[in-house]
Amino acid sequence: MAFGRKSDKKSGTNTALQTAQDHNRLSYRIKKSWASYVMLAPYFILFFFFTVLPVLMAVYFSFTYYDMLQMPTFIGWKNYIKLFLEDDIFMKSLKNTLILAVVTGPASYFMCLLFAWIINEFHGWLRAFLTLIFYAPSICGNAYVIWKLILDSNRYGYLNGLLLKWGILDEAVLWMQTEKYVLPMLIIVQLWLSLGTGFLAFIAGLQTIDKSMYEAAALDGVKNRWQELWYVTLPAMKPQLMFGAVMQITQAFAICDVSTQIAGNPSVNYSGATIVTHLLDYGTVRFEMGYASAIATVLFLLMVGSNMLVQKLLRRVGE
Repeated sequence: MAFGRKSDKKSGTNTALQTAQDHNRLSYRIKKSWASYVMLAPYFILFFFFTVLPVLMAVYFSFTYYDMLQMPTFIGWKNYIKLFLEDDIFMKSLKNTLILAVVTGPASYFMCLLFAWIINEFHGWLRAFLTLIFYAPSICGNAYVIWKLILDSNRYGYLNGLLLKWGILDEAVLWMQTEKYVLPMLIIVQLWLSLGTGFLAFIAGLQTIDKSMYEAAALDGVKNRWQELWYVTLPAMKPQLMFGAVMQITQAFAICDVSTQIAGNPSVNYSGATIVTHLLDYGTVRFEMGYASAIATVLFLLMVGSNMLVQKLLRRVGE
C-alpha cells in the first residue's frame, strides 16, 4: 500500500510538471490568447519585413561585392579588411563619430533629464510653453538655415559680427572652412538640436510619478531634492530613462544632416565626416552596396553595444 501511495504521488507530480510545461508552450499561449496575437500580428509582420529582414540582408551583403547591376558575389571578409586597414576616411569618420557620440550622447541625455526635471516644477500653460520652447529646435526645419547665418564666414555672420564688434576678433573667421573649428561647432549645433523625443518622454515620466512616494520617502529619511531625485524619481521612471537612452544613443551615432548641412559633404579634410556620411557616399553616390552594408553593420554593432552598456548602468539607478 505504501508503495502504491508513493507511485500515485510520483505520478501526480509528473502530471503537474507536464501540465506546467504544456502551459509554457508557445502553442498553448497562442491558443489561449489568440485575440491578442491577432492584434499584434500586423505590427510584427511590418517590423520583420521593414526592420529585421533589412538588417539581416545588410549583414549578408556586407560579405559580398554588390553594385546593384550584377548579382552579389561572395568575397568573405574583404570589405571589413578594406574598411579597417585601407580606408583612411572611414577611420577618420569613425573617430569623429565616437567623439560626437561620447560628448553629445551623455551631455544631451543629462540635458534632457535636467530641463525636464526643472520644467516639471511649473504648472499649466507655463509648463506647456517651456516644453514647446525647448522641444522646437529638434523639429524646426529651418534650424540649419539659422546656424548657417550664425556661422557665416564673412563679417555679416552673426558670430563673426558680434566677436568683431566686441573686439575679440580682428578679422572674420572661416568657421566651417577651418578644420580645427568644424567638430566643435558640430557638437554645439547637435546639442542645441538634441532636446527631442527623449526630452518629451522624461517630462511624461515625471508627471506619472505618484506623489505619495515622496511622502513615504520623507518618512524613511530622504531629506532634500537630490535624494528624492536619486531614490524616488529616477527609479520610478526607469522605462522612460531606458527609452531616452536608446533615443539619444541612436541620435548620437546617426549624426549626418548636421554635418552635411553645416560643414558640407565632403567637409574640409573630412573633419566633419561621420560613419553615416561615409555610408551615404558609398550607398547613394557610388552604389557599392556591399561595402556600404559593411559600414552599416559596423554602425549597428556600435549602437547595440552602447545600448547594452547603458542599460546595464541604468539598472543600478537608485541602488
